[in-house]
Amino acid sequence: MNTLPARLRRHLAALRALLVFTVICGVLYPLAVTAVARAPGLRHKADGSRVSADGRGVGSALIGQRFTDVRGNPLGQYFQSRPSAAGDGYDPAASGASNLGPEDVVDSLPDPALARAGEPDPDARQSLLTQICARSKAIGAREGVDGSRPYCTGGGVGAVLSVIGPRDARGAVVRPTRVVSVNEACPATPFLATYRGVRVECRTPGEDVGAGRIIPVRGGAPTRPAVPSDAVTASASGLDPHISPAYARLQAGRVARARGVGVDRVHALIDRHTTRRTLGFMGEPAVNVLQLNTDLDRTAPYRG
Repeated sequence: MNTLPARLRRHLAALRALLVFTVICGVLYPLAVTAVARAPGLRHKADGSRVSADGRGVGSALIGQRFTDVRGNPLGQYFQSRPSAAGDGYDPAASGASNLGPEDVVDSLPDPALARAGEPDPDARQSLLTQICARSKAIGAREGVDGSRPYCTGGGVGAVLSVIGPRDARGAVVRPTRVVSVNEACPATPFLATYRGVRVECRTPGEDVGAGRIIPVRGGAPTRPAVPSDAVTASASGLDPHISPAYARLQAGRVARARGVGVDRVHALIDRHTTRRTLGFMGEPAVNVLQLNTDLDRTAPYRG
């Protein structure tokens, strides 16, 4: 016959449940997961897919990283990764995209007074379009190809106009009275001299161009730019360790010259580190930059 009070019996039942679930969830389950993670074929992934060189860890095959000098300049002897918007770049604690979309085409220009004083302007910001244009121009110069892209100026900013004037019922400007190149700060010479018979002006710092109709100008750049899209845009996670085979091959000549080896040898390494589509149809071929650079250091050491 149970002589314990009902209240005490409830507490004992709760204590037994706590002990049982602590053993199951806090001991047995973690041990089971750990045992599975130690199984052949899974251990490397469970440990973070670490990549080693000369007996030391150099990173993870799952997380991209920079290959730059102390000033942030790309190192010529290494393949470069795609851009990253995760924190200061490839930060797993700040994984994410820039959340800027295709309509983000207007820059917030820096205050010239702060620039003259050598101080950063916290309100200055490049639009997504200008970021892409600037990256493409820089990569084109580095790799010796045409870095031009549609909707980009020759100076590497977004080719965008603010067209001011009377509008029709659909919002289109009927007769322009003033046209401003919104991403080119005075005293710059605008990328277009005139637009619909109106002289194009540079933008005065601090000027609000929102009163005009914002019109991106395509320009004469090729439809298929020489610089691939993954070279100028970040991944959704900001951690993607891969680049496209096209971007890898674009860099092959520079890397081969820097290391003093034949470009065919570098192309062979690119092919070795290119993963194909999953099951033959899912995803796109990709090249793991860290693994490729590590293999380069092992088989074609840089002598500079």
